[in-house]
Amino acid sequence: MKLYSGPLSLFSRKVEIALHEKGLAFERILVPFTQTRGYSPRHPDVLAANPKGQVPVLVERDLALYDSTVILEYLEDAYPDPALYPKSPRERAQCRLLDLFADEVMLAPLRFLMHRTEPKPDDLERWQAKEMKAREAEPALAGHFAELDQGLQGRDYLCGAFSAADIAVFMTVFWTRRLGGPSLKGYQTLAAWYERLSARPAFAKVVSEILAADAKLSAPVEGAFRE
Repeated sequence: MKLYSGPLSLFSRKVEIALHEKGLAFERILVPFTQTRGYSPRHPDVLAANPKGQVPVLVERDLALYDSTVILEYLEDAYPDPALYPKSPRERAQCRLLDLFADEVMLAPLRFLMHRTEPKPDDLERWQAKEMKAREAEPALAGHFAELDQGLQGRDYLCGAFSAADIAVFMTVFWTRRLGGPSLKGYQTLAAWYERLSARPAFAKVVSEILAADAKLSAPVEGAFRE
């Protein structure tokens, strides 16, 4: 099994956590990335497997898959133990909705913060315009934190037991904090959940690798991981 991944790819790292949680051996191929050029030039194997030319791409024998959610669902079907999805159709659907919430709903405002790890351009007005949009997006992210905090009341994990939903949402919350977004202050239940997941070996390993990659590739972000 091979995984084409990126050092600072949220969705690739989501798949890596799932693979570690399932105890699956895989060869990771990190594609080249810089903050100025992104993933250009694209890796030829990624281009061949994914029409979007994006990581993650999972290859197992003659099967090539892209899209983190499709990959996680394949891993669950092919390697069901330990489970990353609930058993009942209703609960599985709710788990998938939370995955979608993380990957698409939360990601929409989060995108406006992503310039913060890039080197500042000579044109500071352009940077300031991006920063204005980021500031406008932060209340939406805080609103999502409040929604998650409420949903976690009385439970350790989003779907009762640990699941793929926790992986997806954790990565988006982590990315928000990494990019200097809203803190977890005032969201005690969400903060406790975040710490609980951070202590799991699979999460701790991937988080440490992202932070190491940031130290080499990214500009420092003011307010990152604020308390």
